[in-house]
This record gives sequence, structure tokens and C-alpha cells, in this order.
Amino acid sequence: MADAALVNRMQLQRPDITPEDAAEILQTHYGLSGALSELGSQQDRNYRIDAGDNAYVLKICRAEYELVELEAQNAAIRHLHGKPDAPRIPDVVPSLNGRDILTITIREQDYLVRLLGFLPGQTLTRRKHLSPAAAAGLGALSARLARDLADFEHPGLHRNLQWDLRRAGPVAVQLLSAITDHEARDRIAKAMVAAVKRIQPLASALRVQPVHHDVTDDNVVSHPDAHGQLVPDGVIDFGDIIQGWLVGDLAVTCASLLHHADGNPFQILPAVRAYHAIYPLEEAEAKALWPLIVARAVILAASTEQQLAIDPDNDYVRGNLDFEREIFDVATGAQPDVMEAAILRTIGFDVTPIATEGWSALLPDIDPREIVAVDLSVTGPDFIDGNWQKPDMDWRLLAQAAIASGAAATRYGEFRLSLAAPLSMAPPRNFALHSDICLPAGATVAAPFPGLLQRQGQHLVLVGEEISLHLDGVDTALEDGAAIERGATLGTIGSEGSAIGGLRVQFCRVPTLEPPLYAAADQADGWSAVCPSPAALLNAACEAPRPDSSSLLSLRNAHFAEPQKHYYEIPPQIERGWREFLFDMQGRCYLDMVNNVTTLGHAHPRLTAAIAQQWSRLNTNSRFHYAAVAEFSERLATLAPEGLDSIFLVNSGSEANDLAIRLAWTHTGKRNMLCLLEAYHGWTVASDAVSTSIADNPQALTTRPDWVHPVISPNTYRGPFRGPDSGPDYLDDVAAKLQAIDQKGDGLAGFIAEAVYGNAGGITLPHGYLAGVYDAVRQRGGLCIADEVQVGYGRLGEHFWGFESQGVVPDIITIAKGMGNGHPLGAVITRREIAESLKKEGYFFSSAGGSPVSSIVGLTVLDILRDENLQENAQLIGDRLKAGLIALMERFPLIGAVHGMGLYLGVEFVRDREALTPATEETAAICERLLDLGVVMQPTGDHLNVLKIKPPLCLSAESADFFVKALEKVLGDGF
Repeated sequence: MADAALVNRMQLQRPDITPEDAAEILQTHYGLSGALSELGSQQDRNYRIDAGDNAYVLKICRAEYELVELEAQNAAIRHLHGKPDAPRIPDVVPSLNGRDILTITIREQDYLVRLLGFLPGQTLTRRKHLSPAAAAGLGALSARLARDLADFEHPGLHRNLQWDLRRAGPVAVQLLSAITDHEARDRIAKAMVAAVKRIQPLASALRVQPVHHDVTDDNVVSHPDAHGQLVPDGVIDFGDIIQGWLVGDLAVTCASLLHHADGNPFQILPAVRAYHAIYPLEEAEAKALWPLIVARAVILAASTEQQLAIDPDNDYVRGNLDFEREIFDVATGAQPDVMEAAILRTIGFDVTPIATEGWSALLPDIDPREIVAVDLSVTGPDFIDGNWQKPDMDWRLLAQAAIASGAAATRYGEFRLSLAAPLSMAPPRNFALHSDICLPAGATVAAPFPGLLQRQGQHLVLVGEEISLHLDGVDTALEDGAAIERGATLGTIGSEGSAIGGLRVQFCRVPTLEPPLYAAADQADGWSAVCPSPAALLNAACEAPRPDSSSLLSLRNAHFAEPQKHYYEIPPQIERGWREFLFDMQGRCYLDMVNNVTTLGHAHPRLTAAIAQQWSRLNTNSRFHYAAVAEFSERLATLAPEGLDSIFLVNSGSEANDLAIRLAWTHTGKRNMLCLLEAYHGWTVASDAVSTSIADNPQALTTRPDWVHPVISPNTYRGPFRGPDSGPDYLDDVAAKLQAIDQKGDGLAGFIAEAVYGNAGGITLPHGYLAGVYDAVRQRGGLCIADEVQVGYGRLGEHFWGFESQGVVPDIITIAKGMGNGHPLGAVITRREIAESLKKEGYFFSSAGGSPVSSIVGLTVLDILRDENLQENAQLIGDRLKAGLIALMERFPLIGAVHGMGLYLGVEFVRDREALTPATEETAAICERLLDLGVVMQPTGDHLNVLKIKPPLCLSAESADFFVKALEKVLGDGF
């Protein structure tokens, strides 16, 4: 049992100190005055005072706490200040008479009083979601404190504290007596008994040292990292410092993460990994960590219930009640063997492998080498045209393979594509913890090792000394509880009238556990240790290799030139697409909201068939005469305004814009080009020259050649002139720029711009802007180029071409991206006399531009756009999506504006709707969190504070709604 002093402390209310009392203490003893606000505490009273440029925390505790304990806290703070790499910690502020701790009597009650400096930063407690970076930061912070406290000594560390996990059992017993809810009390008691049972055999091996014992979400402050994610970097209180178990310190930290975990206990693993990297755990400590987390959860839950009974007006405790109940529910709901294994594997330990020497055959009638392993993964060759979505598709493929070969098996450890659920914010449970075998009916099934047979209907469990073998699909006459010898016949494969039957095989180390058939990717290490591979009973091919995306990324970085960036710092390895969805190697399905290259959607069956057919027939270059290039060119000409009837075919938008600029030069005989700030047009010499986006090139504004003349970005949201009627003001800037060009006497070749400001996030240009610029340019003999690479081809919904929204007709149209649905295809459409101007410099030729395959791709894309009404879908779904995003603005002030039309939209994030301060870091963090929730999204704009929403045009209403809900969750729960 807990000793009397500890029991007495556990029943204390907070000090009865009012704000007026606190103000008098501060003025009298510290010479401070200012605004006061109370900070929460379990059993103390804490007040923040803002006094001029400085802020402090007044800490008041009951005199039942010994002076030496508070002295230890202050000494620890000073000790850490002397360490070179210590976390941020507060300063101890002495009173006017030079004392660190005061004894003060108020209303005949003695209290101990201290003053600490206030540590600035953001807290984590009220954030429902914490990123892996924040969890890792919390673990690293705990490790750094433990490392730096290892050589600290003080008599005040040896104290009786209810939070000391060495005393968790007796403390729990004492706390339970105050809980009147019998069901809750029984549940808490059982959880503690189970935890103590796992801790006791390890206790003597656990290291003891000074530990902070409260590096938790509500006891640290954080700052955003380069990706906008909060990372803890300071500790604000040392009230629980003790001489205790080192691993107990980490257990306290991990327990606090569980109410941010959406019910997933594996979210502690980044913290464990980060801790171990700084202050390595021993194997016994790693094994004790999970039951200690459970013990901490029990103490939190029981202590909160007791404290509310003692001090019902304690808002701090009441505010934490739901959090601590969630911590308890998550901790006690997890399978402890799985959690132990996951923790061990996370930090480089492993579980002991199963000894299979001496086992006999499971299927004595079948040569295991002849069992064919069927690939049901994301890259499985038999999955085409979305067929994995059909019911029982895995079984159909397995049966086909068995009929062809005699016996076939699914692979253990495979991430099944068929279980990759679209539009799910949680990763799928698709990591196979079993193998299914399709084999001749009547085949014998034998016991590979001796054990007791448990029979639950058709489900058999052979319980051996080290492992249990779970079987389904066996016809047997054996009784429940039968003792089975190695090699004994268990039964035969049932047939149900068929020549083939099925057998499900699964191992499990925990005799009393009915294991799941599948696990989520982040839980695979834990569950695969508890449910190891049955490949030893079959053959090695029946265990799938784990995807090694990190090694593949290293290979990419080693040889794929570094300027060719990839999305995300740790990108998912995407190996399959279907409609508006992408799939990574773990079978995670992502909603693709950023890929305007795939206009039709990924892997469109009609397009893949057309490409295969044409490639099998002919693919060459456009100097040969064949039908497809003529038909595609004619088709493009009919889509363009009258008079624009000459087509150049190239491979990309960069090439198209480069060629358009070259046409302007050759046709006019001039060199000067007018363009917009914040724009992007490509990577070739000419297209890059007129690209002024500093997000794409930070040196863009200082490295443009002298023939490039950017004008002010007509950004109607954050530009110098605002609103849709700001066109005349922006045209004044254009006029001034043109006048400067006129004065030099070099003339003007042309003007290039998108009709909807794509790179700035789909911002619509002000009314009449393009008409005014086009008119001024043409008065000077220049040509007007409409860059439709991103915004054209039906994406805007209401208009096929972006320039139609401005009521203008350009001299040259450039297109690419979506016109090939991912195939490298671009085009320049212009008037015949402009096209023929290029003959002054010789002929034009692009090896693959306009090839038979490219032309067939272009024709097929246009056919599908028409036949599936994708432009109309862009308008309908785009309007729905924009309305949903605008509705979020009313709840979340971080959203400053929703730009665009159709399925080219932008959500702009600002920290202040008046000042329009770009929320750049927040946008990066939002994109990372959206990826966690199954949405691919990237920032755009010069400030990288706009979500660039440009999904495939086949986007469904359900997918649009899912995106809105995912963004709502991110903004509501934190990122």
C-alpha cells in the first residue's frame, strides 16, 4: 500500500489562492505588477503575469510538499542551463530578498511560492492531431532531458510521488477506493493487474536515474519546423522530477500521445524511435515500455476521477478528463504482445524466431516446391482496368493459378490491392498475416508439430509449445482437446462438390488470441512478429518481400539529377493509378487532387487499348505520311477560334511555349516580350525567361534577360489593386511598361499569359484585362499568346479554353499536359501566316511530337472528353467543390479566399485576412497532413500558401466531398 504521507498528498485540493492574492504576492515579494491569468494544474496554483516586456509564472503549492523537493526542481533547472545542448527551460527568478522559494501564510494556511520565467511557444494539449514530427520531437525532448539529468544529484529526488511508476500498483489501489463507478473501477483494476504482471519480471533490469517524468503534451512548448509542423523544443515545469525508472520517463511521454492518436496506439513509435536514437534503451526497458504506458494510463484515469471528487471546481482536471479517458481506452485496447514486438522492432531489437527444425509437412501429398505464389500486390500483373474491385477477385486469380499449376497460394506479408479502400482517411488493413492455398480437394492436412487441438466449428487451432497453427478449410473427425502427434493427420481439404478446395494457414504466438487476417501498414511490424510467416510450411515464394521505398529513393537521389524534385520529403512510392486515385506500394489509396496531367483519370482502359493497338502497328516520326497526324491536327483546328488553323505538335508545355515565343520573334522581327509577374511557362531557355515565379526560381526577378518585360501580377486578391473591377489600374501599369519599350525603339514581339492565373492558384483575371492588353500589344504589331497548358482543354468547365472567360481571341494558343493524359504531347495552334514565318529559319521538326502513337493519344483523349462529358463534369463537380470550400471559410479564418472555376481551384491560406500575411508554413503542414488522410495536394503561388486543386476531370461528387471533409478535419484537428 502507499504510505500515509503519499495518501495524504493524493487527497489535497489546490491552494486557495485568488488572483488578488497572487497579485499581492508578486508586488510585495517580487516587485512585479501586470495582467494576471491562471494556468491549470492538478494540485498547485499557477498564475502567469505579463509585466512589461517580460512574462513570468507564479507557482504556489501546499506546504505538505517538502521544501527539499522544490529545491530539487530549481537545482535541476540550473543544472540543465549548464548543459550545451539542453532544451529550452525557464529561469528561476529570485524574490526581492534573493530567495528562490518563499513560505507564505494566507488565511492561516502555509504555502510554498516560487517564480519562474515564462517560456514562449505553442502548447500541444488541445490539438487533436499531432504529426509524426511532433511525436518524434516529444520523444527526442524526453531523451535529451534524461541524458542531461543522468549526472544530476539532489536529496529532493528521493520522494513519495503518486506519478512514480515504480509505485504504480499500490498507488492504483489507493486511488481506486475513491472511484464509485464499480464498472470503471473493475476495468481500471484489471488493466493495472495485467500491466504489473508484465512489468514485475523485468523490474530488476530497469535502470534508475533522475528523470523529469512529465515530458507531456501539456508540459512542453513548441515551434513550427520548416514544414509548418509543431515540434516541441521547451519544457515548462519540473514538478514531477524524481529518481525513477528511466523507461518510465518515456512511458509518461508516450502515454500523453495516445489522446492525439485517433485510437491508434502505434502512433507512439516515432517518439520511441527518436528517444532511442539519442538515449538508447536496453532490451528489458523496451519490453517494459508498453505495460508502463498502460500503468501510466491507469494512474491518470484513476487520479482524475479521485481529484474531481476532492476538487470538483478544478477546471484544469475536468478539461483533461476526456483526454485521460481516451488515453486509458487506447492503452488498454491494444494487444500487449503486439505492442511489445512493435516497440522492439522499431528500435532494432527483434523477437526470437520460431524454431521449425524437425517439423513435418503440413501437406504431405503435395511437393511444397510446386506451390505457385500468386501476386496480389499493387503491382500484381493480373490487375487491370480496376478489376481488383470485383468481389472475390483475389480468390478467382488464386483458383485460376491452382487449376493451371495444381496448387497455388497467396503470399503472406503482401499488401493486398483488393483491400485498398478508396476515399478512406485511415490506411487500409491489407497486410496479409496468413496464406490461402488453393489445392486439390481431398488432399491430406497433417500436424507439422505436436500440440493440443482446439476446434471452434470449422476453425482448427493446433496449440504447440511455441506457436499455434490456425487452419480453416479442413474436414476432420478429431475432437476438441485431442492431443496430436507430429505428422498425425488432421483431416482433408473440403471440396463442396468441386475438384479444388481452399486452406487458410496462419501462425500466432499468443495461444489465447484469435489473430486478425490483416494488419495496417504501420502495425505490420508488431503483428508480423506475433503472427509470423507460414512460408516454412509452403515455400519461400509464399512470403512477399517488403517494399523498400527508402532504398529506392536513395537510388533515385543518387542518379536522377537533384534539380528534378519530388513531392514530399518522404514521398509515398506510387506504382498504380485508377481514375482519380493513386496507390502506393503498401496499398494506400490516395485521392489525386493535383494531377492535371491526367485529364481523363489514371489508366483509362480505352486510352491504354488505343495506345497498345497503335504501338503494335506503327510508331515513327511525323515526316512520314499517316492518317493519325492529319486527323488530330484537323481536330485541334476545329476546337480553336476561326482562323487559327495551323498546328505544331511537340512533346510538352515548355516546348510549346518556347516555340510560340520563337514564332512571335520570327513573325514580327522583334525580340521584346511582355509577361506577368508570378507566372510560370516552362523550363526551356525562352519559356523559362518569361517565367517570373519566385516559387519555381527564387532568382527569377533578378535574372531575366533584357528582352523580357514583366508587368505587375493582376492578382485580384492580394495585388496592389483588388477585386474583379481592378482591370483599369493594372492596365495602367501595362501602358507604362509598353511606353518604356516604345521609347527604346526596339519594338514588341508579343505578350504571353495564362487566362486564369494558374501558378498563383487559379485566380481569375480582372474584367477586361486581357482585352486591354491584347489591344495595346496588337497596336504595336505584337502577337498575343494564350498559355492554356494548365487551364485549358475543358478544365474550367464553363469554357473549353481559358481565354474564352476573358472574351478574347489570341494569335497563338499553347497546350500540353492534359491533352496527352500523361503521354508527352503538346501543341501550338496559330494562324497560317504566323506558322509560315518560321520558314525564314528553316523547317521545324519534333521526333515524337505528332508521332502515330502521340496522335492517337491526342485523338482518343478528345473522344473520351466528349463521350464522357468531362467538361460538363468539371463544371458540375467544380461548382460543388468550390461551394464546399467556401463553406469552410466561415469556420476557419486561416482560409483567406477560394479562387478559380471548374476543376482549377485554389484555397489561399493567410494568418490575417486584413494584412493577408501568407500562411506558408501552415500550408506545407496542411499538405503533409492531407497526405496522411489519403489526399495528394501541393502548395503553389509565390508564397507557397495556396492549395493548387486540379484533379482529373473524372472527379466524382463523392471524391469532391471527401476532399472537403479531409480539409475540414485537418483544419479542425490540427496539422
